[in-house]
Amino acid sequence: MTRVPVHKDFLDELIGERTRRNPDFARRVDMAVRRRETLRALAIVRQRRGLSQTAIARAMKTSQPAVARIESGDFDVRASTMERYAAAVGKKLEYRIA
Repeated sequence: MTRVPVHKDFLDELIGERTRRNPDFARRVDMAVRRRETLRALAIVRQRRGLSQTAIARAMKTSQPAVARIESGDFDVRASTMERYAAAVGKKLEYRIA
């Protein structure tokens, strides 16, 4: 099997530099990526179920713009907010210690 060389891009370089200054940085980036992936998956569930952001906002007792911000992935969303979003789309978040 031939391996394709992986070229580092700007983001890889930035993470490497920040990790050299703060060894915990890469772990924090990984955690943020997992949260963002979870929110993307929940947004897909919402869309497939034909639910609007307004309906989700109503179930969460928040506003539609707040749901849009949650789905954007541009903000660090608290676990309790993710749990409320999951419940609003009929899902449940499960945690495990690894």
